[in-house]
This record gives sequence, C-alpha cells and structure tokens, in this order.
Amino acid sequence: MNASAPGRSCPLHYRYRPRDLAQRAGANCEVLYVVGGLYGNVQALQRVVGLFEAEHGDKRLVFNGDFHWFDVAADSFMRIQRGVLAFDATRGNVETELAMPSADGHDAGCGCAYPDWVGDAVVERSNRIVARLRETARTVPGACRELAALPMWQRIDVGGHRVAIVHGDAQSLAGWGFAQETLHRPDEQRRALQWFDEAQVDLFASSHTCSPVFQGFPARGRAFAPLVLNNGAAGMPNLAGAREGLLTRIATRPFAGPQRRFGLQRGGLHIDAIAIDYDDAAWQRSFLAQWPPGSDAHASYWSRISAGTDHTIDDALRLEAAPSAA
Repeated sequence: MNASAPGRSCPLHYRYRPRDLAQRAGANCEVLYVVGGLYGNVQALQRVVGLFEAEHGDKRLVFNGDFHWFDVAADSFMRIQRGVLAFDATRGNVETELAMPSADGHDAGCGCAYPDWVGDAVVERSNRIVARLRETARTVPGACRELAALPMWQRIDVGGHRVAIVHGDAQSLAGWGFAQETLHRPDEQRRALQWFDEAQVDLFASSHTCSPVFQGFPARGRAFAPLVLNNGAAGMPNLAGAREGLLTRIATRPFAGPQRRFGLQRGGLHIDAIAIDYDDAAWQRSFLAQWPPGSDAHASYWSRISAGTDHTIDDALRLEAAPSAA
C-alpha cells in the first residue's frame, strides 16, 4: 500500500486541531439531527426531511458531509444540493474535492484517506467516481462555489451539552479516528479521550467511515461521560437485515416514532440512531440508472445497497469504559 497515493493520503487543507473546536457554540437547540453520508440518495434525503419536520420545538438539522457521491445525473445532483443546503451543512471529503481539488498541490483523489484495511481496487474506483462526479458538479452553476463556502465542522449545544460536529475525526475532515474498526483499539481510545479534553466537548458526532458506532468513554471526573456518535451512512444500509440509512439524533426528549434502532440516555439527553427508512426500490432503480453493472460504483457498493451489511447493534453500540491514559 502506498500511503501517499491518491485516495490514501490526507491533504494539509483537510486538517485542523482539536483545540480549534474549543469555542463557544454557534447554536443551541433541543433536538439535533446529524446526517452524514447521504451519498446522493434522493429518497433518503426526502425521508430525512420528513422525519425532521415531524419533530417539535427548537430543532436543527446538519448534513455533515459526503451528501454527494452517487448522484452523477445532473437532476439528482441538483436535488441533493438544493435539499441539503436548505439546512445547515458541513463539507466532507467529497464536497471538498468537488469544490477545491488539489488545493495544496497534492492529488488527493477522492479525499477518503482510506486506511490499510481497504483494498487498492476500492481506492482506485473511488478516485474515478469522484472524477466523474466532478464533471457533473461543473455543469451546475454555482455548485462548486457553494460547496467551497461550507465549514469543515460546527459546534452546537443541546440541552447544555457541547457537541462537535465533524465529518471525519477531531483532527481531519477525512480522519478515521472515529471508525468502528479504529475504536476497538485501546491506544486509539486513549487518543480519542485526549481529543475530548482538547476540544472541550461532551460529544463528537461524525460519519465518513460508513460503519455506525456509538462509543462510550469513562467520565474521568467529568459531569458527562463523553461519547463518539458515528451514524455510518444515511444513504446506504448499515445493519444486518435492514436496508435503511441511519442518522444521529441528540435531544432533550425521546423520539416518538418506530424508527429508533439503538441508543441511550445520558445527562438528560436522549441519544439515538434513527432509521432513514427510504423507498428502497426507488433508490435501487435510481442507483442502477446512474451506475449500471460494470461501473465503478456498482462494483464497490451494489452488494451493500441491495443486500445490506452484516453489522449488528452489538457492533455499533459500545458503551464499555475505555482504558484510562497511562
């Protein structure tokens, strides 16, 4: 594996410091939806908006990156762009590479910064997917300019608790520090705990890595034991036996519908993974029209889109205490 190859490396302009997040919240609310990895799924977008509109009170919806991906048809791209930007949004690596490719003179490919457990063929296909998507983006007037204007992260308070919304992790827009696979490792758990200290937040809400995980950490003298909340993918299946996306809901009151898949209560907050039960048949037709058999996205994603994953709730909800720093 060549760690500096396009699709593997992390460009300098993707990076920030955990302490950059240690600032006053830009907003406060009672109900927060964080929706990462929509991946151009128009049907999922429609369902997210419907779920959000059913909520009451002071509420906010944030699309935290990679809302574009499979939407290479211009009409789908425009529907995603307009629908997402009607709400709060941050950019992921996909939007960054559409808006400002090679901003620091380095070819990042898809900008995914894939780790070594992802095969080279997947990386190469992703690089070609973003190249094709870039052609679509350039046909939509003002689209790249709008994406470039989006921030890399947001700070929002929910019920007095501090939430940092990122795409990747606490250091990079494309970081894998909040991946389900990474957070199995004690050394990575200790690093994440340090990020909470530096960022001065209670919760990190992320996506990027495509697999959901709600990871708990020990309080270590805090009033609130911190949590990483990674929704996996809003626009693709996440759990075994279900073809539906997931979003992260953080709220001061419980969710009223049947779409709650897993979660917990902590410090007066209801923290849940909510199913985005989109029209799966319509989504499959739309995907195949844009990425038929033999195409790059079909080779990489059709199995997951059509058959789901083997992840269980036990894989995703991990509230055991992480080890203290040495």
